[in-house]
Amino acid sequence: MTTLPTKVLIVDDIHPVFMEKLQGENIAFDYHPTIGKKETLDIISEYTGLVIRSKFKVDAAFIDAAPQLTFIARGGAGMDNIDEHYALEKGIALLNAPEGNRDAVGEHMLGMLLGLMNNLNRGNIEVKGGLWRREENRGLELGGRTVALIGYGNNGQAMARKLSGFGVTVIAYDKYKTGFSDAYATEVSMEEVVKRADVLSLHIPLTHETRNMVDDEYLLHFRKPIFFINGARGEIVNIPAVLDALDAGRVLGAAFDVLPVEKFPALANAPWFTRLIKHDKIALSPHVAGWSVESYFKIADVLVGKVIKYLIRH
Repeated sequence: MTTLPTKVLIVDDIHPVFMEKLQGENIAFDYHPTIGKKETLDIISEYTGLVIRSKFKVDAAFIDAAPQLTFIARGGAGMDNIDEHYALEKGIALLNAPEGNRDAVGEHMLGMLLGLMNNLNRGNIEVKGGLWRREENRGLELGGRTVALIGYGNNGQAMARKLSGFGVTVIAYDKYKTGFSDAYATEVSMEEVVKRADVLSLHIPLTHETRNMVDDEYLLHFRKPIFFINGARGEIVNIPAVLDALDAGRVLGAAFDVLPVEKFPALANAPWFTRLIKHDKIALSPHVAGWSVESYFKIADVLVGKVIKYLIRH
């Protein structure tokens, strides 16, 4: 098989800094942000690099159609739309940019948590509807509580830093790391998490291990009623289990930036959707925690740096 010269295919919208820096290094690329999977399959054999966000699944069949591919770069943190195992088996390098949106995710999820604890969404709706109810919307202060982070990678660490000015105790559990206690969080066991947590925040990728991890059994282990926030991946959480825990008083409020289904009309047809949107102790946003104006630039800037570094080395 003849090896092609480096040529990168970009199939998703990305900040112009990405293309500018490729040009600065004389790296050939084609930018097709509106292309679909079928059209991509028709041409991917011509490229040695692929840049994608979440447009489509890069599965084994796709990878087999790309015999010249040496790297896949994802504009974001999670890699769950890419068959990582198969790609690595084929010798394809995988690059991502969790450093680019970690601060945006931390700020967004902290904002959702504060909104939940202070009934901001409900109060906003009521005042606009002509209701002025103070006692019913009395809030809870975050200070003095224990926030438990599940996962202490880029996003978990950023969340811990954001929490540092709120007078909270931050504890963290990470199945795949040890010895990571720092100025912002203390490493603990999962047993300590369920014993001490007032707030539970997820910062883990979607894998075969974490899919549906937060279910009825998981939530039953917590000793105290908790606030629960998820800005990681929707499929990690069993939504009916959280709704049942809310109704039982074991969860005091839940904030989701991500859901197991993230497109309409499919979302509206989910059997739990009506319960979800009618619950006044749930805050929702459309998977935008990591999608700030600043992170749009930072993701591209971080990722193109990694692409250039990879190409220089190889």
